[in-house]
Amino acid sequence: MTSSYARILSRPGALQFSAAGFLARFPMSMVGISTILTVQSLYGNYTSAGGVSAALVVATAVGAPVLARLVDARGQSRVMLPAVLGSALGMVGMITAAGLRAPLWVLVALALVAGGLGGSMGSLVRSRWTTVLDSPDDIHTAFSLEAALDEVVFVVGPVAATALCTSAALPVTSGWVAALCLHLGGGLWLLSQRATEPPAHGPGPASAAPHPGPARTATSALRHGAVLAVVAVFLGSGALFGANDVTAVAFATEQGRPSSSGLVLAAWALGSLSAALVYGSRTWAWPMWRQFLVGVLALALGASTFILAGSVPVLMVLMLVTGMSIAPTVTVGNHIVQAVTPRDQLTEGLTWVGTAMNVGVSLGSLLAGRLVDTYGSRGGYVLVTVFAWLSVLVALATIGVVRRARVHHHLPEA
Repeated sequence: MTSSYARILSRPGALQFSAAGFLARFPMSMVGISTILTVQSLYGNYTSAGGVSAALVVATAVGAPVLARLVDARGQSRVMLPAVLGSALGMVGMITAAGLRAPLWVLVALALVAGGLGGSMGSLVRSRWTTVLDSPDDIHTAFSLEAALDEVVFVVGPVAATALCTSAALPVTSGWVAALCLHLGGGLWLLSQRATEPPAHGPGPASAAPHPGPARTATSALRHGAVLAVVAVFLGSGALFGANDVTAVAFATEQGRPSSSGLVLAAWALGSLSAALVYGSRTWAWPMWRQFLVGVLALALGASTFILAGSVPVLMVLMLVTGMSIAPTVTVGNHIVQAVTPRDQLTEGLTWVGTAMNVGVSLGSLLAGRLVDTYGSRGGYVLVTVFAWLSVLVALATIGVVRRARVHHHLPEA
């Protein structure tokens, strides 16, 4: 298994840009929980915390695809260097304003800046992999590696942020400070690596670029049916993840073991991490569209069992097993988008995948919170099941579009 990963990481510059991207995307798992803990502690209520958190999510959902389109046209460093610095200034402003107990609208405005300019570091890294690798199998391995690193981020990030924000020896804003340092340090390190940066596809014929393709157009990557199909499925999957996060905490609390909620969610991420490493280490005979459909179905079947759990250990086992379907499904979804999106829209296409899941997570968390308040964890897990099977229905309805999509590059047996 390790030979596959060693092969791709031995490419010039690959280990460096993957490591930089790994550090730079830690904030995506730290800023949300840090915002809730910080604002609630300093302003005294969850409504204010939810408002600032929502501003971050909305700004990221709007800003990331816009930045990605600019990256495709003008290049990563040219667009993202000022964006990363602007996002960092927004976060510094949030830390300062919160410490001074500034009016809430000031925090919201700064959150819009920090989120809107943050971009999608994962899509920048995946785009670089398609530049340094030629083999579809190697790209499959690289995308699986990045999915595994995403899971590490989501296992370690929230735990670290919570420890920093709740430590009696540190300011409550310490989670924000750590996220700022990782985003700024990792982002600047990544963007300084110009040798592996994908070529820009500005106005004019792309044939002048190292990777030939059609002329740059003003259309969005969402205009491609297969991209829209994958994004729609992942919107539902993200809602499932968000609802599950809230409900898992409620279930552990009902069982009298609130502190075990982190272990439950860690089991979920651990299953995904282990599956990502195994999935990426070998070549699979099934075409990508079929792998995608099976992955969405497996996730739905597993998530439907959570409501049957009678104890925290049983739920952990169910989470561990079901989590094994997450990373492979996300990997193959990214691979489909990478294959059917013209190279001059690749960063935007990959960014829409993460954006859809982030929006879904926010929606799922919001709806699950209301159901849990009324019906307890059982109501939350009903919603988890509904979102899971809604994703399956969307996948079934759109899989024909994915199968018939025009392949631009690097998709084995699409």
